Amino acid sequence: MNRFVFPPTPTPSVPVQGRADLFPVRRIYCVGRNFAEHAREMGAPVERGTPVFFTKPGDAILPSGGPQPYPSATRDLHHEVELVVAIGRDAPGVIAREDAGRHVFGHAVGLDLTRRDLQAAAKAKGLPWDVAKAFDRSAPISAIVPANEALPAPDALLWLDVNGERRQQAALSDMIFSVADILHELSSRFELRAGDLVFMGTPAGVGPLAPGDRWVAGVDGLVALAGAIR
Repeated sequence: MNRFVFPPTPTPSVPVQGRADLFPVRRIYCVGRNFAEHAREMGAPVERGTPVFFTKPGDAILPSGGPQPYPSATRDLHHEVELVVAIGRDAPGVIAREDAGRHVFGHAVGLDLTRRDLQAAAKAKGLPWDVAKAFDRSAPISAIVPANEALPAPDALLWLDVNGERRQQAALSDMIFSVADILHELSSRFELRAGDLVFMGTPAGVGPLAPGDRWVAGVDGLVALAGAIR
């Protein structure tokens, strides 16, 4: 019988709205530059082309939000509010766009927290910027709303308030690549499995979070999430 040299860490998991069940997290995929205005504010060209992907470790999630410490090694923590898609079944290969919905377990709202100064320094040197994205508690996420119970409206508003002030908002219909597009493209590059989360990209208005800030994020008609920086 195989034995571990030390006890393995527990599987990261996210609550499921209205249930006692937990959604076990395998991987986190993120989509970059999926809202045109955000691409412009980051100085990137606005073009459909090919989606931009990066990843975070599964244990970067902060389930149900709440207070969290200001992360180490940065002086410029930024918020990026996003629709999150939870994958509920293994993909046998490349997912056809018309079959994408069959693989979706549910939806949530989350933040792709970013150490912007570290990202800028890496970009300036042409280096990977994993250190800017894949840090501990960099992915606060709400409970997952099962797709068989509710779906986000195609034009639902995705938004983020910081200290009572609206910082980000856009209709989901403003996404350059739809959920079906993204699952098709992701599955052509990775073996998508049940337990994967896909952060679908952020609207314009990204900006700093400082110690003492309180934030609330949501997808209108679906779900909301609150948190704070200590």
